[in-house]
Amino acid sequence: MLSQPITEGAELRALEPWRAKEFHEFVVRSGPHLSPWMPWATDIDDVAKAERWLQGYADDQARDGRRVHGIWLHGLLVGGAGFATFDARNGTCSLGAWLAPEARGRGLVTRAARLMIEWALGTRGMSRVEWSAATGNIRSIAVAKRLGMEREGVLRSALALDGVRHDVEVWSLVADRM
Repeated sequence: MLSQPITEGAELRALEPWRAKEFHEFVVRSGPHLSPWMPWATDIDDVAKAERWLQGYADDQARDGRRVHGIWLHGLLVGGAGFATFDARNGTCSLGAWLAPEARGRGLVTRAARLMIEWALGTRGMSRVEWSAATGNIRSIAVAKRLGMEREGVLRSALALDGVRHDVEVWSLVADRM
């Protein structure tokens, strides 16, 4: 999956290290909105850190592991979706996504996640796609519901953000139950 249209004017593409400056600019624009849910939103405070973060994903993808894609709307990076884990041997992966506030309300995250799920289950033959969200992240939980995922439970105090512990809801799609 190199590039996929999401909607008119929007596409999902690989977010590669050579796009570090563009990614850093996105983090600067959207970081305050993302930081309550995405630990990396405060960590990526310069282009070099953005490049290292993206390179980590590129290196893992080269080993058939985790991977990250960007969401572009009319040529501007406005979000992303990535497999935070991708274990082809066991057929399991975990998917997450993020979006700039100005790009909300267009279904971009749901459509991008659906494309990635279709690729993981259909093309790669994965058996399970997991989605995790802090219990207070209502928008992320709504995406899991729109994707038809099943809520499996809550991991108590599983996520630390800015020194605060959060419970995390776990949602999933399992290929043989679709």
